[in-house]
Amino acid sequence: SSFSTISLPLFLCTSFWRVCIYFCNGQLLQAFPVCYKKTQLIQKEVKKILAKLDQQIPNVSFSDTRTTTSPEDSKAILLNQKDNYCVGEQLMVLLDMFDHMGKRKAYGGDFFKVRIYSPSIQAGASGHIMDYRNGTYLVSFTLLWEGPIRVSLLLMHPSEGVSALWKARKKVYDKIAFTGKYLNGTSEVSVECGFVMNTSEELCKYLDERDEEAFYCLKPGNIPCEAFVQLMSKNSPISYLTALEMELLDSIHPGVEIPQKFGQIQVSVCTTEMSIQKCNFGLSSHHPTGFAWQNQWYPRFCSITIFRTLKITTCLERKLILFLGDSTLRQWLEYFMKYLKSRKTLIQTDFSEIGRLFSPLLENIQIHWKKHGHPFVTTSEYMTTDHSYAAREIDTVAGDKDTAIVVSLGQHFRPFPIELFIRRMINIREAVQRLFLRSPETKVIIKSENLRKTDIDLERFGDFHGYTQMLAVKDIFQGLNVGFIDAWDMSIAYDTSDVHPPYHVVGNQINLFLNYIC
Repeated sequence: SSFSTISLPLFLCTSFWRVCIYFCNGQLLQAFPVCYKKTQLIQKEVKKILAKLDQQIPNVSFSDTRTTTSPEDSKAILLNQKDNYCVGEQLMVLLDMFDHMGKRKAYGGDFFKVRIYSPSIQAGASGHIMDYRNGTYLVSFTLLWEGPIRVSLLLMHPSEGVSALWKARKKVYDKIAFTGKYLNGTSEVSVECGFVMNTSEELCKYLDERDEEAFYCLKPGNIPCEAFVQLMSKNSPISYLTALEMELLDSIHPGVEIPQKFGQIQVSVCTTEMSIQKCNFGLSSHHPTGFAWQNQWYPRFCSITIFRTLKITTCLERKLILFLGDSTLRQWLEYFMKYLKSRKTLIQTDFSEIGRLFSPLLENIQIHWKKHGHPFVTTSEYMTTDHSYAAREIDTVAGDKDTAIVVSLGQHFRPFPIELFIRRMINIREAVQRLFLRSPETKVIIKSENLRKTDIDLERFGDFHGYTQMLAVKDIFQGLNVGFIDAWDMSIAYDTSDVHPPYHVVGNQINLFLNYIC
């Protein structure tokens, strides 16, 4: 009874009670505080990261859409204007934001996508935004190549829309409806599943007690919970936006250009200084992380090798590669299969079923892809019999200098409260730290999310949610010796908003990965 006031998830309390029955004569007093201390530390870190995000996101309301940020009525001013710029210099643009009635905004929090680009040479790079929280923003671009350069300043969401999306995300877990399938001989039953089940009916509980992961399904009559074989999902017909907030998000299409009068600028090479440092592990605070030039990605502060077919095969030889995540990493495996097909190094794999894919290569190479654990949001049914969380998969890896793991989560988490994503990534970080203890030479790379199209359901899947998740990932893995592939930055530089980007963009993500492991 002395433990009854402790605030823990129900399944953890149940688990510890079973431990209490098993361990007696004081042994529980040694076992319980260790588990509870870990729970407390993780909960504290989740709250800390969430608090940081809350500080960066506006908390504003409005009663008239005319008082919200208007991209057409706002102004962009080039601060350091001159006839010619040098490669490596900064281009500084001041944004003054106004509402639809011509009144200057008194607070910040608008969500932008900014880039410089040169269409003639297929070059592009993102910019950095400083929010003064008074309606003024300073956008800085590092000029990274020679030639005529244009500036793009897009308002993706006004601050009022950002605030509405953030509040709506915090509500509940029921924006996605899951349907689970159970098989018992020839019997097939479909039931409701989810992270939270508001019902008094008996449940099948799929729990990872160590990492506090939980998923539930209504128990299908006399069929055992172990007969859970498939899962699928669909969008629930609900919204947590008010009618006025929905009107705002519908009326201002994401990606409206802010007017500018300075036009094209000219950049010249004024010095031949070049970086020759190899790309190192560890998250960089530099922005942008790199730039696209003639469809090739170049990191800013290190040199890379361009891997062609022979070099790719040589690099991968004797390697064990594990991709853990969503279909944007499955796309990597498809790339390898397509790119190396002429060398007959890959055995064709059937992609008709979403789940675990294993491609043994003929030259002592193994590449695995496995989907991350719940939530996996898709209208296609996928198998759950091999279902496990990424942290558990990492725990099964022995590791050595020829082993590499790539993790990419995010797209499927956007419809749910961000605490779920933060906790999952903390669990993955803990697993990576355990892996480094037993095998410091194993290489771990984190790939951030890609952007996706703006004409989708913004409340569930909009890029603003992906942006907040990327900020959380950088916070969680800061200081850890992992590689980081900033797919978000690449998406902006290449001006692609396809969740499955074009072939050349995927190839550049993989090229950076190969530079990390070889």
